[in-house]
Formats: sequence, structure tokens, C-alpha cells
Amino acid sequence: MLDAFIQSNRTNIITRAKVRVASRPCPTPSPMELTSGIPVFLDQLCDALRDAKSTDVIDHEQMSKTAGRHGNDLLRMGLTIGQVVHDYGDVCQTITELVVEQNAVISAAEFRTLNLCLDDAIAGAVTEYARQREREIAELGTERLGILAHELRGSLNTAMLSFESIQSGRVAAGGSTGVVHARSLIALRELVDRSLVEVRLDSGKERHDSISVADLVGELEVGASIHAQSRGLRFVVASVDRQVTVEGDRQILAATVSNLLQNAFKFTRTQSKVSLTVMATPDRVLFEVEDECGGLPAGKAEDLFRPFEQRGSDRSGLGLGLTICLKGAKASGGDLRVRNLPGTGCVFTLDLPRKPLSSSSS
Repeated sequence: MLDAFIQSNRTNIITRAKVRVASRPCPTPSPMELTSGIPVFLDQLCDALRDAKSTDVIDHEQMSKTAGRHGNDLLRMGLTIGQVVHDYGDVCQTITELVVEQNAVISAAEFRTLNLCLDDAIAGAVTEYARQREREIAELGTERLGILAHELRGSLNTAMLSFESIQSGRVAAGGSTGVVHARSLIALRELVDRSLVEVRLDSGKERHDSISVADLVGELEVGASIHAQSRGLRFVVASVDRQVTVEGDRQILAATVSNLLQNAFKFTRTQSKVSLTVMATPDRVLFEVEDECGGLPAGKAEDLFRPFEQRGSDRSGLGLGLTICLKGAKASGGDLRVRNLPGTGCVFTLDLPRKPLSSSSS
């Protein structure tokens, strides 16, 4: 019987299947897949074969449920759906090779059952994967919407209360309450702009325009200077060569640099400085935003680009700004990295390809 053959050759099947999976060029196997995934696949097939042997009718529904449960376990281990599907096939192929090598007597009906198990297992795993992804997306969307609504309400309440105080004449518009009012309006604008850019990025409908870096920086400098002033910071912008251009979606690129500046303003200590510098080589354009936050906390700097990740004591905002910056950099054909300056601050570098000058411009 095939299930007995699998049990008696379990160790050999697992060893061979691991070799087959490890040599697979795509999808790339993971350590978890080799150590834990393959034994789970094999156990699932044995269970399905025993269930099928106990009755003359193959219970596809039960097989799919079992496959769904195992698929859920494997996906929670971190395996991708591509790894799950390919591993099912690799395990079954290994079993078939061993049967042929050992001249084992396995009926055609049992091989048919094995193929049906494989079919149901893949279907169950794919279905479970789709269900998990839909749930994760729904939960993430709900969480983002809830946080966004909370942040909007907080900034709006602050704006209304500060405006009421100014309107009543109790305080002057140019005093501290006026600064609070300005900050709350800036925060509202940032939340709306960030949300619009995120929708644009997720839709995949980016434009590809020729963008003058000097013009872009000049436009951003106006709003950023007001923001810096409202937080008691100095904002320094280095001059930019007017011949430097990049290609991409202007709105996305502007939001990417703007979010980097907002992040710097948020964490830089009062009476300190934030600077924006653009450096160009023949084929690259680097936007560097340097702050004086005191340096990054212990841990991986790359974690800052994860959704909802926040640093420092100021937990206002959604924790999505740097995530959107990274997505914007990728959408523009570039990359985003951070360099720590211990005890001083850090430098975020947006690295983009430079658009060559046209012959007429030359």
C-alpha cells in the first residue's frame, strides 16, 4: 500500500525532497521550508491517503479542509504560496521515483489517489492563502483608516480650539496659540497629501515627467521653511544646479522629499538644524536630508522603513511616512537609505537615476 510505503521510506523521501527543493532555481527555497515544510507536506499526503483508503469514495472536501489547515500552518511559517505549491509537487515526484527504483507494487488506483491528493492539497493551500491575504489586507486597511481618522480628528480639534481662542480676542494671532494653530493646519495638510500619494502609489498609475530638480526643491523650500519655523528650527537648503533633471511622477517625488523633511522636523531638537542638499553625478542624483535628532536608537536602521514603525518619544502621526518614502523611491527607479550620525543625527539619502541632458540642452 502506498501509505505504508511512504511511512517506511519517510526519512529517505524527506532527504531526497530536500535535495530537490534546494536545487530549485525558482522560487528560492527557505531554511524553514527545508527543515519544517517538507515533513508537513509528507504527513498531509499520508493522512489523505489513509482517509481515501478507508472509503471507496474520495472525500475531496475533507482533503481540501486538511490541505487548508496544513496550508495555513505552512504560510504562517513564512513560506510563500509559490513555495507551498512547488513543494507539494517535489514531494510527490520524489515518492514516484522511489517507487520505481524499488520496484514497489503500487496500484494504478493508489497513484490516481496520490494525484488527486496533490490536486486537492494545492487547491486547499491556494484557497487558504487567498483567504489569509484578504483578511490581512482588510485588517491593515481598517487599522490604517482608524489611525488616519484619529490623527485627523486630533489635528482638527487642535485647529478649532486654537482658532476659537484667537477669534475671541483672548490671545494674539502672532503668539504661541497662533503657532499651535499653524502646526495643526500643517499636520492636516500632511495627512491628506500623504494619503493621496499612497493611493497613487498603490494604484500603479505613476506619470513619467521630466522634472527640474532646482524647481522642485524651490517649491518644497517654501512650505518646509514655514514648517521648520513653526517648530523653532533652522532649515538650510543648498543651491542646486539648474541643469540637473530626473524623470518620474512629480507628485510622488515631491511627496517623498517632503515626507523626509517632515520626518526630520519632527525628530530634530528645538533650535537645531535640518538641511536639504542635492548632489549630482553624471548618472545619479542624491537628495540628502540631514537632521539633528541625536542619532538613531539601537536596532536596525532598515526597520524605520517598516509600516507603523516609529522612533523617539513623539508618537504622533501614522508611522507610514518613511514607508511611503521608500515606495516613492522605488516607483521613481531609485532607492532610499539612512546613515546614522551617533550623538548628532542621521542622514536620509534618496538616490535617483539622473536624466541625461538632451542634445539641444547640451
